[in-house]
Amino acid sequence: MLSETEAAELLSFLSPETRPDVKGQTTEYILGMSGNRDGCRFLRSKADLLRAVFALTSDPSIAIVKDCYHILINLSADETLHQVLVADVKVLPVLLKKLLDPEYVFSDQICTILSNLTRHTKTCKTVFKVLQEEAGLSQLVDIFCTEGYNKKANFHYLSPLLSNLTQLPEARDYIMDKDRCVIQRLLPFTQYQASVVRRGGVVGTLRNCCFDHARHEWLLSDAVDILPFLLLPLAGPEELTEEENEGLPVDLQYLPEDKKRENDPDIRKMLLETLLLLTATGGGRNTLKDKSVYPIMREFHRWEKDVHVTAACEKLVQVLIGDEPEQGMENLMEVDIPKDVEVKLKEADVKEQQELEKEQEEMRREEEEKMKSSDSQGRDKGPDGGLTR
Repeated sequence: MLSETEAAELLSFLSPETRPDVKGQTTEYILGMSGNRDGCRFLRSKADLLRAVFALTSDPSIAIVKDCYHILINLSADETLHQVLVADVKVLPVLLKKLLDPEYVFSDQICTILSNLTRHTKTCKTVFKVLQEEAGLSQLVDIFCTEGYNKKANFHYLSPLLSNLTQLPEARDYIMDKDRCVIQRLLPFTQYQASVVRRGGVVGTLRNCCFDHARHEWLLSDAVDILPFLLLPLAGPEELTEEENEGLPVDLQYLPEDKKRENDPDIRKMLLETLLLLTATGGGRNTLKDKSVYPIMREFHRWEKDVHVTAACEKLVQVLIGDEPEQGMENLMEVDIPKDVEVKLKEADVKEQQELEKEQEEMRREEEEKMKSSDSQGRDKGPDGGLTR
């Protein structure tokens, strides 16, 4: 890494008065440093250098500004730099102000930085506090839900930002404020085909909200009607019986033959985990059973190939077809688990994970063998498709 003298010289090149070509070469060099762990560790102790880089996000040169934002994206991906960026460089107020500008060119880069900074609870709390002071979560949701707010940005990475923020009870309180109708505005994005990032972030937000079991009844009521938005991405074109169709929410009845399921396995798994959270209360379990969730899960299980998603589906099905818990244990989130049982459950989870990974590896090998066999058969054929003699 650089010596203190070399670092000081580098800093002098980041002055706004420096020639554009020299500034450009310097930001390119720092961008290279920010792309590896050793470089990030070095920059972590150089807050003055980072402040100079951040100041250049207002440089007249678009190329220099772009480099500076990419540097900040790389640095914000490293948890050990979060406090430096937030407390020493003080990036948040400036970034949030620029984010609100409907003409700003680098809004998407700001969304990515904020998403990175909110991955861990400590910095997430700081971001939420400054957000409420500078803009408010309401403006963030408005931007996210307003198509064309900024014609130079798509704001897809606001979605994982919202998901990260809902780690916090105060953010969930806002999202699920009955007078604001915020969560209802997010629901349609569970099927937003233009961006897997946007879909995944919204599903993550809904999953976090469902950890608040006291709100399950409201989430499943007509006021929100969350269930169809969680089920529809998991439903396929399979033909159900008339009785099964009649029990389903209206949006899931008699789906067309070309109905496609969510193609991202991580999102499918999150959707299943969200449904499982909704079965934690007796009322939630009854609603999912009354709304014929089981037939959708039955067909989904037959279709699903990812072992981790299949395991999540099986956990949900067990609850849907299993007996009700004994009296006093209806709310599964409030049941006190003895320490020895908790240890055994964790051990069982680890064992299950290992078995799933082993099963997935075996499936991968089988696929490779099939491909090799297919390639071998192809090579044995002559130009006219017949076997060579």
